[in-house]
Amino acid sequence: MIAARMDRNKYGRLLLRVAPAVIESESENERVLGVIEKLMAKGEAKLSLEEDALLELLTQLVENFEKRAYLRKKSEPSHLVRFLLQERGLKPADLATAAGSRGRVSEILSGRRSISKAQAKRFAEFFHVSPALFI
Repeated sequence: MIAARMDRNKYGRLLLRVAPAVIESESENERVLGVIEKLMAKGEAKLSLEEDALLELLTQLVENFEKRAYLRKKSEPSHLVRFLLQERGLKPADLATAAGSRGRVSEILSGRRSISKAQAKRFAEFFHVSPALFI
């Protein structure tokens, strides 16, 4: 379990610096998204256990806020990925590294395979969006 191996003092300092709380406004949501982007910019492999735990917490806070604030039908992840590729003028093959393989991209776009948590993080980094969009 990650929590058992985590340095609680280091995690506590991160929490003090970021001051996460239930998000109640768009401006607070934007602030938290900025922190998420900074963490993701480091790259998943370079995050400490404490930073990874903070990223998980912040992602959950954003997801909870956005579910409440933006009451709309959630898009299927496959449609969202297709839309993001199209909007950026990219081809499915461009996403192969983040998905794991070209075959995996094809499976995701066809709706035969869901997006894993790890893939959601990589897709979010690739597209510069919140991982919550893919979960």
